[in-house]
Amino acid sequence: MNFADEIKYLRRKCLLSQTDFAKEIGVAFSTVNRWETGKSKPNYKALKRIDEYCKKNSIDFFCSELMQEDE
Repeated sequence: MNFADEIKYLRRKCLLSQTDFAKEIGVAFSTVNRWETGKSKPNYKALKRIDEYCKKNSIDFFCSELMQEDE
């Protein structure tokens, strides 16, 4: 699964809209939209927030593996 699909899967698993997910992790709706369409990827700070959100909600999220896909 590529990063865009992983973010979309994660958001849907939490039953959140893009807007609600963006609010949860402290970014704009358009940012989440760009991630899900593959136009951009989160920076380190955003990845950390996603990881914290997942830990808080007992969701498996392997951000280190996702970041290594581009290297």
